[in-house]
Amino acid sequence: MDALQAIILGIVQGLTEFLPISSTAHLRLVPAFFGWEDPGTAFTAVVQLGTMAAVLLYFRKDLWNIARAWLKSLRDPSVRGTLDARLGWYLIVGTVPISILGLAFKDKIETDARQLVLIGIALIVLGLLLELAEKVGRKEREVESLTLKDGILIGVAQACALVPGVSRSGSTITAGLLLGLTREAAARYSFLLSVPAVVLSGLFELKDVGSGGGAGAVPTIIATIFAFIVGYASIAWLLKYLTKHPVTIFVVYRVVLGVVVLSLVGAGVL
Repeated sequence: MDALQAIILGIVQGLTEFLPISSTAHLRLVPAFFGWEDPGTAFTAVVQLGTMAAVLLYFRKDLWNIARAWLKSLRDPSVRGTLDARLGWYLIVGTVPISILGLAFKDKIETDARQLVLIGIALIVLGLLLELAEKVGRKEREVESLTLKDGILIGVAQACALVPGVSRSGSTITAGLLLGLTREAAARYSFLLSVPAVVLSGLFELKDVGSGGGAGAVPTIIATIFAFIVGYASIAWLLKYLTKHPVTIFVVYRVVLGVVVLSLVGAGVL
């Protein structure tokens, strides 16, 4: 992978990580469309650390308050009922499903799950589920109303994103909408929930950068930097967009892209 490819993939990661259109799918599809080598799962996981740094910066006050309240709640029972302390537990519990399944099916995720046909199908199916959630979700609950049950269910939804094309933000926002959250609340909690999972995944895969024919260390660093810059802008845009607009534009994009991918694979172009 050369520097230009790294920059393009970093921008793609930054644009697609937080939009419900699957960054993992795009990091697989863009190289396929241009005839580049598949950068590999290690590259994908590590580059996500760039967008995760954007989350840490954008939500630094929220994350600090959550971490401080959670730690304090371990020794002070009076703090355990506060929103920040509860969110700390919900984020931990919500990370368990994706951690267990990610380790259990690591080999399948790195090989079979990256097939273009599966990605195309996942784009379409999750897109339709997202539209269903938009239609039937009450969109009246805020983050303050989250319960442990919500945290577990959204965490299970996040685990579905181990399949490229599903989208981590897409699956968690869909679950949030189905549970009655407003679009902005679902997106905000989705971003917060992404922190433990993406950080753990990125650090776990760091040792494998450049192995198995994947992208080397220098291109990965370049892509990570661009992913951070573009990702920060993406967060701000999406939160503002969802306050006034439905998710339909993302649904249409997912379905069209999925159909294109399946058509090209069927025609032998990809």
